[in-house]
Amino acid sequence: MRKTNEETTSLAIISGIPSSARRVGITTLGCKVNQYESAALAEDLQKYFVLVPFNSTADIYIINTCTVTAFSDFQARQLIRRAHRTNPSAKILVTGCYAQIAPGEIAALDGVTMVIGNDFKNKITELLRDDRTATASIFTGDIFRQKKICNMPVVVFRDRTRAFLKIQDGCNSFCSYCIVPFARGVSRSLQPQDIFSALARFKEGNYKEIVFTGIHLGIYGHDLEPAIDLSHILKEISIRLRDTRIRLSSIEPREVTDDLLNIFINSDFLCPHMHIPLQSGDDRILQLMKRNYDANFYRNLIEKICSTVSDIAIGVDVMVGFPSETEKQFKNTLNLLTDLPVAYLHVFPYSERPGTPAQKLQPQIPESVKKERAAVLRNLSLKKREIFALRFLGKPLKVIVEKTKDKKTGLLKGFSQNYLPFLLAGDTDSLVNKIVTVRTEKYIAGKLYGKIIT
Repeated sequence: MRKTNEETTSLAIISGIPSSARRVGITTLGCKVNQYESAALAEDLQKYFVLVPFNSTADIYIINTCTVTAFSDFQARQLIRRAHRTNPSAKILVTGCYAQIAPGEIAALDGVTMVIGNDFKNKITELLRDDRTATASIFTGDIFRQKKICNMPVVVFRDRTRAFLKIQDGCNSFCSYCIVPFARGVSRSLQPQDIFSALARFKEGNYKEIVFTGIHLGIYGHDLEPAIDLSHILKEISIRLRDTRIRLSSIEPREVTDDLLNIFINSDFLCPHMHIPLQSGDDRILQLMKRNYDANFYRNLIEKICSTVSDIAIGVDVMVGFPSETEKQFKNTLNLLTDLPVAYLHVFPYSERPGTPAQKLQPQIPESVKKERAAVLRNLSLKKREIFALRFLGKPLKVIVEKTKDKKTGLLKGFSQNYLPFLLAGDTDSLVNKIVTVRTEKYIAGKLYGKIIT
């Protein structure tokens, strides 16, 4: 709910901030890493400024951008224009991946005061407090010179039941279509002790689920001295963690190791849910994408995981319309995904990104063809979701109850350990942020309805 000016003033007084303090609105585009960094930024800013909704009148607007697709860039520009219309005299600060890649382009937009790259993101509060900052100042550097992760601690996630923890940044893969390594740099990992400290803070804040996130999560720890890996840190966490579950964000196919699968099998703190990008089910397209596996490897991996880890949900990233993709090559992707026991798909039409090798490939696929192929796979995803959900009718699952209710039904919302969305009847105040045992009763329009049994 949007705060009134009176409520905002009261908040400022209660928190020790003068009522004359400048108002800051923050909005975020893109991945969980960006969401984590925005939460850290908000926590730092509220020491000196008053946080207000982005769509209200503010003195400063901060837009944390994504640049994974051309549409992401378009969304960022739209938000800049909206902020400028809302308050033409406000400062507009643009940060994130789009800011890192195209600072000059953004600085030229009306109303933009500062463009801050990912390598300066932790300096935003300091820069905003310095009123000497010139109009359209650009703060970006060579992201590839960054050798240590920027640790931006978070204590509280506003309006979220689950906490995110960025344990890794950067990417070493350089897939031919992807601009992200140029926006995020090479892989950098959070020191184990900083992870343990963050987990202790979240436990003190009574978070029951923590999502480990990163740009290239599967190579966590390879850059540390001594080098470790994701399985190593998860084993360490299993010794320390009680009554809290960990969920992994996206992990590359070649980085799903036997050690990692054994942790899923032998520990109950790790949610049986993995998101494993495929991108294409055609070997020639995978080669052009510079992916390091073929379709058969991926098939065998998914079948191995599903036969090893009970009731695991596997999500898949898949791209359609990559340059030169023929109808037959698309069908290879469709057939592979139809066969595999995955739970859902995230479907992305190929988007040309400046400076990437795929930009030069020919022929480029018409937008109309991309839309048709994306629609086919999204329909398949709906079927996959239903097939997976129906497996659990009448069975008990552990569900974390969220703060917000479903707008249509008024029922509580929650997610099971294997990432199934639930609607639940019950008392909000007593159940929020608790992990409850739910018996699934019916499946309607993509949602499971459940009854709380303990």
